Amino acid sequence: MKYYLNFLSFALVCSLVLLNLGCKKDPPKVIPTLTTTVTNITAVSATVTGSIEDDGGSAITMRGVCWNTNPEPTTINLKVSVGLGEGLFSTTITGLLPGSTYYIRSYAVNSIGTGYGNQVSISTPAILPAITTTPLSAITATTATGGGTITNDGGAPITSRGVCWDINQNPTILSAASSASNPEILVLNAKTTDGSGTGSFVSSMTGLNPGTTYYVRAYAINSVGTSYGNQIIGTTLAVLPTVTTTAATNITESSLTCGGVITYDGGSAVTARGVCWSTTQNPTTSNSKTNDGTGSSSYLSSVTGLSPGTTYYLRAYATNSMGTAYGDQKSAITLATPPTVNTLAVNPNTETTATGGGNIASDGGSPVTARGICWSTNQSPTILNNRTLNGTGTGSFTSSMTGLTTNTTYYVRAYATNAIGTSYGSESSVVLYLNVPGPNVTDADGNLYNSVRIGSQIWMAKNLRSRKYLNGDILPNITDNTQWSLATQGAYCNFLNSESTGVIYGYLYNYYAVTDNRNICPAGWHVPTREEWLVLINYLGGDNVASSKIRVSGLTYWNHNKGTNSSGFGALGISWRGDDGLFYYSLGSGAYWWTNSVFSNTYPFYTYLYSDPNNLRVGYGQYFEKSAGVSVRCVKDL
Repeated sequence: MKYYLNFLSFALVCSLVLLNLGCKKDPPKVIPTLTTTVTNITAVSATVTGSIEDDGGSAITMRGVCWNTNPEPTTINLKVSVGLGEGLFSTTITGLLPGSTYYIRSYAVNSIGTGYGNQVSISTPAILPAITTTPLSAITATTATGGGTITNDGGAPITSRGVCWDINQNPTILSAASSASNPEILVLNAKTTDGSGTGSFVSSMTGLNPGTTYYVRAYAINSVGTSYGNQIIGTTLAVLPTVTTTAATNITESSLTCGGVITYDGGSAVTARGVCWSTTQNPTTSNSKTNDGTGSSSYLSSVTGLSPGTTYYLRAYATNSMGTAYGDQKSAITLATPPTVNTLAVNPNTETTATGGGNIASDGGSPVTARGICWSTNQSPTILNNRTLNGTGTGSFTSSMTGLTTNTTYYVRAYATNAIGTSYGSESSVVLYLNVPGPNVTDADGNLYNSVRIGSQIWMAKNLRSRKYLNGDILPNITDNTQWSLATQGAYCNFLNSESTGVIYGYLYNYYAVTDNRNICPAGWHVPTREEWLVLINYLGGDNVASSKIRVSGLTYWNHNKGTNSSGFGALGISWRGDDGLFYYSLGSGAYWWTNSVFSNTYPFYTYLYSDPNNLRVGYGQYFEKSAGVSVRCVKDL
């Protein structure tokens, strides 16, 4: 019974307990509760840890982190999910902007809704700006246009921007400031300052050196520091070299020393240098010049081939790929010298006169104040001997020598005087020959002749009487008048067909024999031209005077005694044969000689000397056509 009651009591107690349990109400469900912490903050990221303190009575189906630049971020803002369930979770958020303030909360989602942890605000640290360098443009010898584009300020305001450059790679603004303080550096690392803020900007680079390669980078400065864009390479244009001319030294009458100093090659190698000169100002390399190597340095030039007493203008020059530059102009005057004079040939004019002269090729750099010729019977005549005065200045001049004696040797020199002195040309000589024996000569027929020098000519002293041409061909002796008049080839005859007359007076020839290229004169001799006969006549004093000087005296060979034969020519009065074949006049009436010149196709020139009147002339006329018979007197070749 006791056990039975205890059992009932236990059963009753259990029933009451079960009754109480079945009647208790479930607690209400709510959104989760959680906390937020942030660590490891960088410019672009941060580590966020969430701790779910209470799931709110409902399972956590999503959890994570959300953030924004405005307070109270929610899951409609930036977020990241980090699994599900209760407890701690952690994640790193990225893509943050440097130098920005962000608001961050952890979140958790259950069936009731989304719960957020406490808000944490952070500030990401700023970084260097992001910048690119613009390629160079508008490049000149000393300037260029550059620039850059700042795509991100790094989270801090851009306080300064521009480009920096150097002849060495990777230029910076620090080395620019350092180099700019050293004026001895030829090519400075330099920079521009082109405002502030982001975006693109243009920089004007100035003060560059020609023909130089520069390395260029854009730069941007914020509170964090300075960043640089990619490096650009550009080369400025070369220019003409810079050269100065040194003063002339060592000046002589024909040379001097000059030179140049190349202070800058213009950014291109100097390939030629030297000095150019002229007697006119501003000489160039198209005038006279020296070539004195290459490169940039000082050099000396030997200027030669100058004229005495002359003002020359000189400039140093230097050539590079851009062209030729010239230094400042210098001038110098070469020393004067005596003139340079040449003596011209002296020719006899008459028995007592001769013509000479000179040519002054250079005045020696000083005006010629006197010029002429001087002569003496002794060698090396000077102006202290006989002389002429033929004006002043340079060039050629002619002088007449008078009062000379025949058959005497005179030595002649041209002279010229300037402030330095008197100079002389080479020595020439002249003899006024008259009746001086010349060489003996034999014709093709074996006849021997004496010759005589008269002035500059040598004449046979008798008329020709050769029956052969120089090659041995025989000339026909035509005695018949009709055959003579009709002949068209060379022929000869004796006056009045008398052989004895021919021995004394020589033969008469038609003009065809005179002009035959087989030559009727001895070798080295020829039938004189009209001009050569005039030389003889003029030398002997003209028509009236010369006539007596060439004819023998007495009445044996002339009808009138008007001759002296002072020349030794020995003219005899043989007369002539007409082109009709008839012999005209008589021995002693006159003398006639062919020339090797013609007035027309019909009439050759001939020289004639009448017995009376007493004259000696060259002419042409009727009865003296090519078929006429006339004497021949040969003259020696010069």
